[in-house]
Amino acid sequence: MAEDAWIDACAADDIDPEDVIRFDHGGATFAIYRTGDDRYFATDGLCTHEFVHLADGLVMDTVIECPLHNGRFDFTTGEALSPPVCAALRTFPVKVEGGRVYLRAGS
Repeated sequence: MAEDAWIDACAADDIDPEDVIRFDHGGATFAIYRTGDDRYFATDGLCTHEFVHLADGLVMDTVIECPLHNGRFDFTTGEALSPPVCAALRTFPVKVEGGRVYLRAGS
C-alpha cells in the first residue's frame, strides 16, 4: 500500500460530536476527532510529553487535553497550547466519504 494512500479509519458515527477515538494502523496510533459542528481531524495518538493515549483525554471545542498531566493541544493544527506539553502533534489529512472517515498517514 502506498504511504500516502487514504486509510479507512472508522464510520463517521463511531465518533460522538466533541469527542475522540483511538485508531491503530501499521504500527502507529492515531487520534481521530469530531468537532461539535461535524468536522473531523486526525493527529498522532500519543501525547508528545509522556506518550499517553490522547483518546483517553477530554475534547473541548478544538482542544484535546491529555489525561495524564492535562497538557493541551489544538487538534486542528497540532499546536501545543499549555504545559507540560511543548512539542506539537503531527496532524494528518482527513476526509469523510460515504459515512466513513479516511485519513492519510503519509507525509
